[in-house]
Amino acid sequence: MKLTRKMVLSRAKASELHSVRKLNCWGSRLTDVSICREMPSLEVITLSVNSVSTLEPVSQCRQLSELYLRKNRIPSLAELFYLKGLPRLRVLWLAENPCCGPDPHLYRMTVLRNLPHLQKLDNQPVTEEELSRALLEGEEVTAPGTEGTGNSGSELSYALSAMDTSAETRQDTLSCGEEETSVQSQLGLKPPSRERFPSFSQRDAVSSHKNRNNVLSAVLLLLRELDAEGLEAVRQTVVGRLQALHKLELQEDVE
Repeated sequence: MKLTRKMVLSRAKASELHSVRKLNCWGSRLTDVSICREMPSLEVITLSVNSVSTLEPVSQCRQLSELYLRKNRIPSLAELFYLKGLPRLRVLWLAENPCCGPDPHLYRMTVLRNLPHLQKLDNQPVTEEELSRALLEGEEVTAPGTEGTGNSGSELSYALSAMDTSAETRQDTLSCGEEETSVQSQLGLKPPSRERFPSFSQRDAVSSHKNRNNVLSAVLLLLRELDAEGLEAVRQTVVGRLQALHKLELQEDVE
């Protein structure tokens, strides 16, 4: 069923589409909500329990702050691409859609990575910790139909793989908790740890050099995902780390 002008005006008790701010179409057997493109003032819309299969129509609703789409037919998280241009979106309910997939954690991390301004997802408050983890554990989405044309996703996968490999080869000298802190510090997500990285023995020199290159490549790839604020945090972290290393070198020279 298609959402029509008459239905919208009747339910919203409005005279013109451009003046509609709130719309409730819960359980209306809708499949086509393309008319949303004609509602630029829309702030809250409830489309739960329908058969909507794309988010493209709401991409023009720049004032949208709350979007309820539970139990529809959104096929892929690539549809999140259409919500990236909605600066006021704070509440999203997308549960019970095919796009949620079999992994609830990956689903939530991916949504938050692509929509970091959300304050509530699927009726659960979004925490600062989740947003930080989403940068590493979520997947960047591209426009529907172009998932295979870009390399952002493959670069991120490589970056995380490189870090995992490095962590495995150093697990005897660097605990999992310390590894996580190290990675987060390099990304500027948390203040850098003051603990000194353990040194390697001569027999581990070759392996250490390879691991360092893997981590360096991973960090450089992940830097592309940060905005200006994130890059500034990284810069401050790098400056602090260089100062600490320089101080350590001076102490070793004195000894």
